[in-house]
Parts: sequence; C-alpha cells; structure tokens
Amino acid sequence: MHRQGPGIRKIRVAMLFGGRSGEHDVSLRSAETIMAALDPERYEIVPVGITREGKWLSGGDPLAELEASSPFFALEAGSVMTGQPRPEPSSSEMVATEAPTGFMPANVANSVDVVFPALHGPMGEDGTVQGMLELAGVPYVGSGVLGSAVAMDKATTKSLLTQAGLPQLPWRLIYRKEWERDASAICEWIAQAMGFPCFVKPANLGSSVGISKVASVDGLDDAIKLAGHFDRRIIVEQGTNAREIEMAVLGNDEPLASVAGEIVPRGEFYDYNAKYVDDTAELIVPANIDPDLLGYLQGLAVDTFRALDLAGMARVDFFVERETDRVYVNEVNTIPGFTSISMYPMLWEASGVPLPELVDRLIQLAMERHADTH
Repeated sequence: MHRQGPGIRKIRVAMLFGGRSGEHDVSLRSAETIMAALDPERYEIVPVGITREGKWLSGGDPLAELEASSPFFALEAGSVMTGQPRPEPSSSEMVATEAPTGFMPANVANSVDVVFPALHGPMGEDGTVQGMLELAGVPYVGSGVLGSAVAMDKATTKSLLTQAGLPQLPWRLIYRKEWERDASAICEWIAQAMGFPCFVKPANLGSSVGISKVASVDGLDDAIKLAGHFDRRIIVEQGTNAREIEMAVLGNDEPLASVAGEIVPRGEFYDYNAKYVDDTAELIVPANIDPDLLGYLQGLAVDTFRALDLAGMARVDFFVERETDRVYVNEVNTIPGFTSISMYPMLWEASGVPLPELVDRLIQLAMERHADTH
C-alpha cells in the first residue's frame, strides 16, 4: 500500500456513524471496524456521531458517547476484524461540539477532505445525508443522491430492475392505510396470486429490521403491522426454496464484483439477530457454486449496480432456487455493514482485497467521483 512521504499532509476523513434509523447500533460497529482499518500513516480520522434524535456530535469521542447510550450492543473497544485498537480522535478535534438536528458541524464540513458515511437505513443511506454533502461540496464514500434514494426504497428498486429486465420474484407494494381500509381483500389477493410462505418487509429499511416470514394467511396481520411500524409502504414478496447468495460490488463507472458468499441461516431466515447479535448463521465464503453460475451472478450484480446508478460500493443479494438454479435479484444495500461478521468486507477479503486496502479504495473512489462530477 502507498505510504505518505515526509511532509505530505494526511487525508482528513470524517467518519459518520449513529443516525436516526433503526440501524443506529449496527452503524456504531461498522464505524469502529472502518476506523481501525484506516492506515494512520495516510489518514487522519475525524469521528462524527449522530444521535438517535438527529443531533451531530464532533470532538471528544462521539463513538464512545453513543456506545454508552446503546442498550442493544456491548461494543468492544477495537475491531474484531483487524485486532487494532480504535484510533484516538485528532488532537485538533478534542473539544466536543454539538450541532442542531440535521446540521453538520461547521468545523467538520470546512476542514475535511472526504466523508465516509457508515450510516445504515433512513436518514443516512437514503440520499438525505448525500444531498447535504453535495451542497457542502465535500467528497463522500458511496452512491450519490439518486442511487442512494432509489436503492433504499425496495419498491422503486424492484420497479427499476424490472424495467432493466433483471429477474425478481413476484411482489406487491401495500400502503399501511390500504391495509387498514381493506385487509381482507389484500389477504385474499396474496393467498391466490402469491401463496405462502411469503416475506413482508418495510419498503425503506435494511439489516432485516421489521421483516417477517409468513407461513399462512393467519400471520399476515402481525407481519404487516410490524413492517408498518417502520414504514407506511410495505413490500410483500413471494417466498421460494432457495440458497441465499450475496455479491459485493466495488467501483464507479467500471465496477467489479467479488466472489460469491452464501448465507445459511439457523432460523427461518437471515434476520437482524443472526446478522449482528448471536452470530448463529453460517457464512460460507467463497460459496460452493458452479463457475458458470458464479460468472452469471457477477454479471447480474454489476448490471444491478449500473441499473440503479450506484457508486463506490454495494452488496447485491440473490436467491438461487435449489431445484432449478434459477436466479432472482433480492435486495441491494448501498452502505453494507462493516462489522466483524458482515459479508461485504469478507467477500472482498476472499477476493484478494483485505480490509485496509478496501477502505483505501473506497476513499479514492469517492475523491475520483467528486473530481469527475464537480
């Protein structure tokens, strides 16, 4: 890896984490892993936290402050993936400051070279923060406003992928008010047109938050109410007996796809706890699949990335039917997890790109994209 020479200023990276979504706690773990992987000879880290209420924290140790208020995770100091201690905040940022809800602290926006958002879910991964960074004229890792907003919304993603001719399972969008007005008609349609099992998901959320696997019509009400707690728009998708295969994509206009990984959940499906808490799902990297199928999946992953106008990084998830090997695009994540058991960094590690090189490439891609579009 390239090293900074004497007298060359380090690149100042603002690390964004926390946020207002249901994936706040996951974001803290991702940020911890990324910061530990950044080469201290090349980068100066400026940690910036966002509380659950949307207030921006800079200076001091925002990560420790948010960890202290996180009831769900007992986060360890340092990254499990790298074994490195968590970097101390830069000495110039040791005075804690707080910005009002929805505003980036001026001392951050005016003094960093690039922003690395480790924000998962709404108000971070959906184009909102990306729009603010565009207005500020600051380079940032990941997709732009359009790609972020499109990929965050499962219904819009599915519509665009259908238009691009990419294979998907049958699905339907339901509005919360629509369900409240005529649940029986929707139940009848799902039973006849889609059947069971099916999956019920919030249209705008990730990390399997709010998702239910429904075995019969009797389970629809609870599942749709759960998804409706997180979003007014709800996706119902046909289930299938399939392997869950994931691919990582890296790049801007000429993206590359990684090797494939397979998720073997111990429960009904790969839910939030399996992803981030109990570590019970089996992650097979690389997946044991036919080389021709691997090539097809890699091509589909790149086609999906381009169809949604993504940049920097994305994880593309597929279903591969067990009996037929038929492939369906399932979901796309533009800011995938970077925890110790997250697929995105594991897939690139298996593809010959270790974590420190991966985060370095992502930052370089961000700066190249900014230079190309401004």
